[in-house]
Order: sequence, then C-alpha cells, then structure tokens
Amino acid sequence: MPTQPTNEQIQAALATVNDPEIHRPITELGMVKSVETGPSGHVAVTVYLTVAGCPMRDTITREVTAAVSAVEGVTGVEVILDVMSAEQRQQLQSRLRSDSGTAEREIPFAKPSSLTRVYAVASGKGGVGKSSVTVNLAAAMARRGLQVGVVDADIYGHSVPRMLGVSGRPTQVEDMIMPPSAHGVKVISIGMFVANNAPVVWRGPMLHRALQQFLADVYWGDLDVLLLDLPPGTGDIAISVAQLVPPAELLVVTTPQQAAAEVAERAGTIALQTHQQIAGVIENMSWLPCPHCDERVEVFGSGGGQRVADGLALAVGAPVSLLGQIPIDLRLREGGDSGRPLVLDDPAAPAAQALEAVAERLGVRARGLVGRSLGLTPAGR
Repeated sequence: MPTQPTNEQIQAALATVNDPEIHRPITELGMVKSVETGPSGHVAVTVYLTVAGCPMRDTITREVTAAVSAVEGVTGVEVILDVMSAEQRQQLQSRLRSDSGTAEREIPFAKPSSLTRVYAVASGKGGVGKSSVTVNLAAAMARRGLQVGVVDADIYGHSVPRMLGVSGRPTQVEDMIMPPSAHGVKVISIGMFVANNAPVVWRGPMLHRALQQFLADVYWGDLDVLLLDLPPGTGDIAISVAQLVPPAELLVVTTPQQAAAEVAERAGTIALQTHQQIAGVIENMSWLPCPHCDERVEVFGSGGGQRVADGLALAVGAPVSLLGQIPIDLRLREGGDSGRPLVLDDPAAPAAQALEAVAERLGVRARGLVGRSLGLTPAGR
C-alpha cells in the first residue's frame, strides 16, 4: 500500500521553493494559503500571489508542482493561485523591511552598518562603453557567487535592461518594488516604467526623486555589490548619488584617447566636491587585436587610462589605480544587443578576461570599519 504523504512533508517540500523575485521561501513569506491531501495521494496547494497578473505566476506554479511531486506518495499536484489582500501585502512589506533592518523610505546602502560595496560607474563623455563595462562587471561578479544589483541611473539614456537581457517588469507590493533579474543580477531602470521607448523629459528634482525611489523603494535584499550606471558628465545624477549614498565609490571609465581622458579626469574630480573615494579607472577600447597577426592596433591612441589615474591621484592626494585595460571586441557590442554579456558567452575572450580581472579586484574589496559600530561592550571587572 503506497505511503500517504504527510502535511509536514508537503510543507518541507514547499519550503524549498523560493519566490522568483524576493528569493525567499514561499512558506517564509506567508504565500502558502492551504495544503489539502486526498486519500489517493493527490495534493492541492493554494498559493498567494503578491499581485494579480504576477509575471512570475507560471514559474511559481511550475516550481511548486515539481517540489511537491517529488514527495513520496504524491500521485498528482494541483496548484491553485490566489491573490494577497492589501493587508497581507502590507504585512509582507513590513516583514521584508524588518528583516533587512530598513525603515520606511530609508536607503539601506547609506547606513553606516551597510556591508554592500557601492560603485558609481562614471564617465566624462558618452560613447566610451560605460554601460557595457557595467553589465559585464555585474555578470562576472554574479557568476562568482556574489549577490549583485544594478541601478540604471542614466535616466535619459537608459540601456542596461536590454544589455543584460532583462525582459520582465518590476512587481509592486504596496510601495515596495521587486526588481526583475537576469544572469543572477537584479536590475532597475526607468526604461521599465515608460512605454514604447518614450523619452524621459525631466529636470533635476525629478531625476533626484527617481534615483531615490530606485534606492529606497526597491527591495534589493542582501547585496554584496551594487553598481550604479551613471549618465556621462557631472550633472544632477552624479551629485544626487553623492548625497543619497555617501559611501559610493567612483569607478571612472575612459578610452585611451587624450580628449576622452581629459574629460574623464574632469568627471572623476567631482570626488573632491562630494568627498567620495575613487575606486579606480578602467580603460575601455584599449586596442584592437590584429586579425592577421599578434600585433595590437591602438585605434584610439594609448595611455589615456593611466593619465586619468595619475591625474586623479594628484588631484585627490591619494593613490588611484588603473584597474584594467579592455581591448576592442566586436562581440562585446553584439552581447549588449542580444542581452548576453561577453563574460558569460565567451569567458576566454581577451576582453572578457580583462573584465573578469577587474570584477575580481572590485568584488573582494572590503569596506573599512571607520565610523561603524562593532557591537562590542567592555568586559566587566
């Protein structure tokens, strides 16, 4: 006679199913409404969705079915979907904020206790491949097992979702936003909220408010690294980042060209006004490997990245490293168009290896303990 599955076994199986957006067990989030097991071993599981029309409903149904089907004695699984009430969503939001130690409208990365490394990827001018560098660094770090998020802070020229292959839209739970993800990277962009590639025509205060929402209202979870893809130059967004996330370090992207290097150095010296640290300089499009020989063709000249690093070091009075030189690779552009970062598609490519090396240096970089409470108390005598 077949073994009758117990409720404890079913609940244990359901505990292995994570919400695709929150990345926490559905049992822990209060998403399991009921479990009914028939005498023949047929199990009916009713699951709460956070919102009606949840884009992850098929994924949840598939994973619940697979998990419960694996329990000994289960002969069939039916997944019934319901929708949380406004009160249940509010309770979920409160639970998530409480678990992350974040109060309402608070930016977790700005707290002195935050262990997330925040890098603001900046450039002096457009066209230097800043966004390509950002998404490839993010993908490389995520592949190393780090929890990574990307804020597409280039409000006017948003491109990160396409370059990472993110097609989903954020889900809103009350006033908390669940970011979609791709390749293990969580992403938020204004492009997810505008229809038909419509332009964003905003001035300074609106830009600041959008960035604040991306940082405070999005449920990022426990991130190891957060990358902010800034617009070119030293405008409103760069200033807002310094105000909203003081621990953010600048990561300056340039090309070897003298004119580009001068502008990039200007963008990096904003750290003097904002009192930010500079994580380093990345030189993109450093050379083109000759397809017929082993020579390097320096299409945009040479030495720009090192000049920027040296100039910034002199300006801020502290060492600034040239973190890496990325050679020109047609597949880097193709990967951006297809949503497949080069570091994932062809890790052996010279450009991918250079990006991997930079990701390794940034991913293991530890935050200092200055000003941070260690939670220690003097021992009694």
